[in-house]
Amino acid sequence: MELEEFGYNDKLEKFRIENNLKDFKIGRVVSEHKDRYTVKTEKGDINAEITGNLRFSSNHREDLPAVGDWVALTIYDSGFSLIQKVFPRYSIISRRNVGRYGEKQIIATNIDYALLVQAVDRDFNINRLERYLAICSSSKVSPIIVLTKIDLINEHQISEIGNKINARIKAIPIVAISNKTQEGYEKIKMNIEKGKTYCMLGSSGVGKSTLLNNLSGKPLMQTDTLSMNTNKGRHITSHRQLIVLENGGILIDNPGMREVGIADSTTGLEITFDMITKLSQDCKFNDCTHTNEIGCSILEAIEKGEIDQASYENYLKLEKENVHFNSTIAEKRKKDKKFGKSLKNYKKDMNHKKN
Repeated sequence: MELEEFGYNDKLEKFRIENNLKDFKIGRVVSEHKDRYTVKTEKGDINAEITGNLRFSSNHREDLPAVGDWVALTIYDSGFSLIQKVFPRYSIISRRNVGRYGEKQIIATNIDYALLVQAVDRDFNINRLERYLAICSSSKVSPIIVLTKIDLINEHQISEIGNKINARIKAIPIVAISNKTQEGYEKIKMNIEKGKTYCMLGSSGVGKSTLLNNLSGKPLMQTDTLSMNTNKGRHITSHRQLIVLENGGILIDNPGMREVGIADSTTGLEITFDMITKLSQDCKFNDCTHTNEIGCSILEAIEKGEIDQASYENYLKLEKENVHFNSTIAEKRKKDKKFGKSLKNYKKDMNHKKN
């Protein structure tokens, strides 16, 4: 395959030339397994690791390669490969790292569109959709809402769900499909452009892997039914993968995510809840919390029915979560800085004793 077939462009080539990377092979990370990566190159997929220099010069996990990244690498005759450099990213989709204090987890990089996949029978949740939209907005990624399993409900129920979404979420494409009958597939294929990269976001069991298989025309990903005990999807997809579709679109499948914690997405919240953001500028007090103040434009709009009550409550929840995460990051950086200073003083004292 040519590099252009999985997203290479003139900007990337310019970076390659300007940074003297002509002697290295270029590839795109298609899957990640802890410290090992699979990189798609013109000569096929190869396994790779990062150089020690790249590892030790990285301050955070985000500095290391992720699925979607373009990398320069050295390929040895033995089949062993080393990633030497990560190209600049034009977009990063990330969430709060589950179980890791004050850290982000990169979901995928260099994404143009995100398919926000929800099943209409059990998984549908507008609050979660707004959460995904906030992540997309902060990542500068265009969202497309995909409702799956429409064969399990009737047309009236499908219409009701569409109306609920339109009442709270504006100007976002919505595609309703059935993986079983493939109803709606022509519409979703129309939304996939050649050379553009798409990322699927959604919980387990909503049909992401089946959607990928149907779009590619090949059984690329293993699928399974819902657990009879929990009515939840089993985690069949265990890692991220990048696949080039027959129509030239590039699609990244992700493991189902139980938790989708927003990470440093103040801009994302402002865009997702744009009406609330605009109205907040008209509040009587500059430090209005939009909860109980007299002269709060947002509370007045809720009373008039101009803002959905549930959307407002979700906004407050996400805003509180975002403030907490940002304060956690600040606290972690303060501790890291203090530790770094202590380590520096320790080394200085040791050198002084040697002399």
